[in-house]
Amino acid sequence: MTRKHPTDDGDELLARLGALTAQARERAELQRSRVELAVALQQGMLPTSLPRVPGFRLAVEYQPAHHALSVGGDWYDAFTMPDGCIGLSIGDVQGHNIEAAAFMGQVRVGLRALASVTSEPGELLTRINNLLLSLGTDLFATCTFVRLDPSTGVLQSARAGHIPIVWATADGRSGLAEDEGGPPLGVLPEITYPVTEHRLFAGDVFVLVTDGVVEGPALSLDEGLDHVVRLAGVAAVAGMEATSLATAVIKGAERVGHTDDAAVLVVGRERPAPHSP
Repeated sequence: MTRKHPTDDGDELLARLGALTAQARERAELQRSRVELAVALQQGMLPTSLPRVPGFRLAVEYQPAHHALSVGGDWYDAFTMPDGCIGLSIGDVQGHNIEAAAFMGQVRVGLRALASVTSEPGELLTRINNLLLSLGTDLFATCTFVRLDPSTGVLQSARAGHIPIVWATADGRSGLAEDEGGPPLGVLPEITYPVTEHRLFAGDVFVLVTDGVVEGPALSLDEGLDHVVRLAGVAAVAGMEATSLATAVIKGAERVGHTDDAAVLVVGRERPAPHSP
């Protein structure tokens, strides 16, 4: 019987370690490539600009998540509908991978397409819910859709399992929109989504966020929402620009220690210009 020399054992161990390291590196590179593809897909499906609405200001901030080589499926959108009103949507797809990013694009594009058929938020969410169910996917999404009539300042909103809208008025009041809402999109068939009506007066703001902004390891959902309510209240009283408020809200997302995407969409009604003496 011959005994292996210790040097031979060491060489064999090093060879095995080298092979395992190479395999781990290949898997990491593959995962990194998938994340880069998902990020490119995600960014390519988000709007590059927001519509200009006389008398109103729209602003958005967005921070994609790259935690543990994953990417989320949050989205935002704002577009002019055939009836002249502005459609606003924000939402969050379950999952953190290429499939979630692709599903996000389907939801956002689907909402735009269906808005040419109806601009009523509740009916719009019902139609997109049925459409997503027909695709046969296991994914689902939360969403808020808002219809803004620039001629009156009236906002109609419907919510599918998403975080409530934050509102603030120029006279110092602020809070969360009280609406019934419905289940997330792509879960249950033939769901109806109640519509809640609001009105934006001069200096008022509405803030739509995804949960990455207000919930995470360091902050509960209620605490995060309270923070956004306070920011919106201060911004409305101070006459802060919508872009500044959106930036302040997204910076607050850093406090929650989030590992998810974070999206903020702000709608503000302009104050009248001061009259010259």
